[in-house]
Amino acid sequence: MRRALRARAERRQLMTAEAEVLGELRRLRARLPQLTGALAASTDGLVLAQDTAEVEAEGVAALTAAALGVAVRLTDTTGQGGFRELLIRGELGYVATYAAGSSAVLTLLAEPRINVGRLHLEARRSSTRIGELVDGALERLENA
Repeated sequence: MRRALRARAERRQLMTAEAEVLGELRRLRARLPQLTGALAASTDGLVLAQDTAEVEAEGVAALTAAALGVAVRLTDTTGQGGFRELLIRGELGYVATYAAGSSAVLTLLAEPRINVGRLHLEARRSSTRIGELVDGALERLENA
């Protein structure tokens, strides 16, 4: 019971950062017009904010959490340190996931013609900001 109340309080606190995170996603999409979607999620697959039209955000967040689990294990097993980012190239574009602080990830969908270097540059900046927002919200919860 206590664990369920704590989880509910954490979700509520994360949602308070939603407007700011959504603003960051929209600014990122403005800087990178080749993005077709952007979402921030908790590392366990809870959607925190989304700016996507063509995909189901909850499904993408859940798959991101699964991919994150594999990526974390792979970086640990190979001695590459903590997870930072994952880039997947498909026939019709890219899916890129970036660590956003200790509790969240940023997942982006992009057209195949995107400049991958610019994608990394802009996404790393945004993921840092999103991480600050989410981790700050969780820290306020712990101090309350």
